[in-house]
Amino acid sequence: MKRILLPAGGAILATGLLAAGLAGTAQAAPDWAHDTMAKGAPEAKNVIEFWTASNYAALKNATPYSWDVKATPSLKVGGGYSPDGKPGSVVPIGEEKKSASVVKNINLPKTIGKVFFVDQDGKPRWCSGSSIQGKYRNLVATAGHCVYDEGKNAEVASNWIFVPGYYQGKTPWGIYVGKTAYTHYDFAAFEDRDRDYAFVTVYNGVQIGGQGTVKEVSKAEYEKYEGLKDVKAVEITKEQYDKCVLNLGDCFSEGADAPADKVGPDYPGAVLEREEVNEKAYTDAKVGKGNGNKLGEPEVEHVTKTQYDAYKGLGTKKIVDGNYTITHYYVQKWVKPATAKKYFKNVYVIAEGFIKDVGRLGDNVGGQGFAWNQKTGQKVFVFGYPADAHPDGHKAYTGITPKWCYGTTTGKTYTHAATKVEEHVGLKCAMTPGADGSPWLIKYSNAKRLGYVNGVTSLFGDQDKNDRYDLSTSAYFDGETAAIYNQAANVWSGSFVK
Repeated sequence: MKRILLPAGGAILATGLLAAGLAGTAQAAPDWAHDTMAKGAPEAKNVIEFWTASNYAALKNATPYSWDVKATPSLKVGGGYSPDGKPGSVVPIGEEKKSASVVKNINLPKTIGKVFFVDQDGKPRWCSGSSIQGKYRNLVATAGHCVYDEGKNAEVASNWIFVPGYYQGKTPWGIYVGKTAYTHYDFAAFEDRDRDYAFVTVYNGVQIGGQGTVKEVSKAEYEKYEGLKDVKAVEITKEQYDKCVLNLGDCFSEGADAPADKVGPDYPGAVLEREEVNEKAYTDAKVGKGNGNKLGEPEVEHVTKTQYDAYKGLGTKKIVDGNYTITHYYVQKWVKPATAKKYFKNVYVIAEGFIKDVGRLGDNVGGQGFAWNQKTGQKVFVFGYPADAHPDGHKAYTGITPKWCYGTTTGKTYTHAATKVEEHVGLKCAMTPGADGSPWLIKYSNAKRLGYVNGVTSLFGDQDKNDRYDLSTSAYFDGETAAIYNQAANVWSGSFVK
């Protein structure tokens, strides 16, 4: 895809609220990368079809964007930060007129959600992101590596969408298809994670459902139809398959009959399973990757007295201060899964009247403010969807619901030569990959669920070398970040549903 490079000193469309926020800010003149994602209604509809086909199978099967745990960066501490101008900010949606609020509880913002895309290997992936203030209330902030494929000259990712409040296939406020993506040229061209951020304009959200009809059609009718359609692989019996083949029908088989087999961890396709053992076997087990080696820390289960008395398993039962607990111990078991040959028939269906426009992103969930050239050492909330395991294999998060970290950003920079990081902001945080792109919010109001995006999660680090992530980092948001944000924040997208 052809990338458009625009000089920030050229034609920033700074109008109204955004212009006021940027006024008086001394800025350099970086180049930004501007990429079209879904160009027009036909492409946007294809993106929706990809994610919603087969009862949202791609959404449900997506995995968090990650890197090999062996490559967990060893982040080094550097000097302080270097703002390139005066601090500035743009207020959140709904806060254009200030009002008093009382902070009590930690309330999750409606603006956060999951960013879904297809990576360079054709696999559905997801990161975290947030709706953010923009002139047309259509803007999403996330990490640059959640928009541009790394290792492939940073081409813009395909089938990119944002789903605020996503939960197990549910899209409570709609699906928002990416229209245009903006990032720093240094990230787009050189994968420089000192510029690991992106701002994406999205079309109006859509929901699938309503007063539509779904009907089965022939393959020829399916190929001619230009609306929402799907090919469903319906499982059939061996007898039905044989009859289908005999009549030259559209059917196929997958897999082969094979029993489960215990293998080594390096065997292609090996799957890690938990095997519970007693306390002595766990204590005697080795640390590392392999059959019979320890898998994570012992897990303490709080039970009732009835459950405690009835338990006959391998765990250790204890009563502490009147509380009944059972501690479970697990080791690794690497297996080649059993397989069974299955038979399918392709069924072609079309859907008419099923895509409904639900309006602009910012009107539906609001949008966080934006801030740059801020001092470090501020209190910050980070909201995201961690999911991957820690380097030691322990999986503390599921990625199903959003989690949060809170703390004070570091006054020193973090550096990492392999990813060209020379000036990252750090925060003590135990989130794992899946939280990539999570917004870092300063001046967050729990009552209003609004704050100012002053960073997005880029890297995860293990500073105490115990194979557990304990640090998140973000690019420092400066005047160049503000210039790129301002370019994206003034671009209209509109609806692709007639």
